[in-house]
Amino acid sequence: MFETLKIERKDGYAVVTLNRPGALNALSSKLIREFASAFAEFETDPDVELVILTGAGRAFCAGLDTKELGSAGVHAFDFEKFNTPDIIERFPGPVVAAINGLAVTGGFEIALACDAILVAESARFIDSHSRIGLLPSWGLSQRLSRAIGPYRAKDLSLSGRALSGSEAAAWGLASRCVPDGELLDAAGKLAREMVAAKPGMLVALKALINEGNRLPLGDALAMENATARATNSARGPDQLGIKKRHRPPGS
Repeated sequence: MFETLKIERKDGYAVVTLNRPGALNALSSKLIREFASAFAEFETDPDVELVILTGAGRAFCAGLDTKELGSAGVHAFDFEKFNTPDIIERFPGPVVAAINGLAVTGGFEIALACDAILVAESARFIDSHSRIGLLPSWGLSQRLSRAIGPYRAKDLSLSGRALSGSEAAAWGLASRCVPDGELLDAAGKLAREMVAAKPGMLVALKALINEGNRLPLGDALAMENATARATNSARGPDQLGIKKRHRPPGS
């Protein structure tokens, strides 16, 4: 059905592979449109609670397709309508990035929009905006500084240097760094652990964390408390994962 994506449905989640390996999975206008269509399908599919996002071949995503950008211009991409990181953030369930190889500029921005990031040892994050001469519009300047702090974010964005997979994990950008051959297994294990949650909890927790991150701490704590009171009070014992203690006879 899709020419630039490979989609594999698992038990409770889907694996989406950016599938332009000959172009290092660069973002063509067709790819970002197919990406939007795939996520629209997932939103109406009760069997897809979570998405793993990765790339075919030796790259996660090399950013915008510069050949198409040079020939057709930025208007061909319609960034306002097809903002790939926003599509990821709006998806109700978690999106796990499994970063193999290069994640450059737009690919870096896609990774930052995900809810968890696992990296292979071969992963390399690069913000090339300063080299290209364009300012980021998919959130890199804001999400990166919030993820790793402003000084480290400026280190990367102003220099355009590559951040290795092991360094990304050490800086807290990724939750873990694994050997290349173990990346998808690690992402699959995490996905299975997540979809084992109580019904509705993945969506509720993602929304709670994301909304809180947009607020000052005091407001975020008040929002959490109000949301928890409204939600938790409506849950009966049969909806909770609390195991009853077995008391010995006569106790």
